[in-house]
Amino acid sequence: MALLLVGCSFQANHPAPVESLSRKQAKHHQSQIKAEVYKVKKGDTLYSISFAAGKDFTEIAKINQLDKSYTIYPGQVLRLTESPIAKSSQATSSTAKVSRNNGSVEVKALENQHYASNSPQSAASGTSTKKTLDQKAKPEYSATSSQQMVNHEASTLPVDVSQWQWPARGKLVGAYSANEQGNKGIKIAGQRGDIIKAAADGRVVYAGNALRGYGNLVIIKHSEDYLSAYAHADQILVEEKQNVLVGQTIAKMGSTGTNQVMLRFEIRYHGQSVNPLNYLPKQ
Repeated sequence: MALLLVGCSFQANHPAPVESLSRKQAKHHQSQIKAEVYKVKKGDTLYSISFAAGKDFTEIAKINQLDKSYTIYPGQVLRLTESPIAKSSQATSSTAKVSRNNGSVEVKALENQHYASNSPQSAASGTSTKKTLDQKAKPEYSATSSQQMVNHEASTLPVDVSQWQWPARGKLVGAYSANEQGNKGIKIAGQRGDIIKAAADGRVVYAGNALRGYGNLVIIKHSEDYLSAYAHADQILVEEKQNVLVGQTIAKMGSTGTNQVMLRFEIRYHGQSVNPLNYLPKQ
């Protein structure tokens, strides 16, 4: 009886920690890609691969010389880190290029100085030559058109995130941790079927369940800097390449990939997870 009373007293004074679920599933959630190369599987996107590897998608695209469409295909082998040989050859090539450019600039400058000092009419004709060059350079339509095209392409997604919004209503049951084995987002508990909303304007770059431990997952690209992720959804209501607005319904809350109905929400900055509470409005 005495032992039973002691046991009850201990349980009363030490309630179950909120993060107990996270600790039990920490290893299960760490399905990150640790290898230096990755063979693309069906359903993968560059964003889902970079998300699992904890890398910036633009860095992986650059290493593998992918164009702006970021198209990949099953069976393709992607390097996730730049090899030391490539780094050293790139540095050598850059140094050589700078040296060549500096040399040509210096030679050109000497030639110009020589011509100016030996031409009796250089001072007199300088003004008229400048006017002629200015007139020839006058047509600005092509430059303006190309600039408009660049601006149009860049404006398909915001340069920066102007507004963040909570993706779901519910009790916060898991906090962000910067530790290697810690939770890389926040966890919001709710009822099955509760609405999950886009936390900011952007484009859906992944909608599927190929990442072990995340269940049904939606990843939204907001800019070249930020991605957000919405895990454990019961139902995904958007498709890849679909543009979404802040507050737009993208999924319904569920328990896929876990044993509790909740939303696991992450924000990634250049591939690295950051604390969402530093971005979301205070409640």
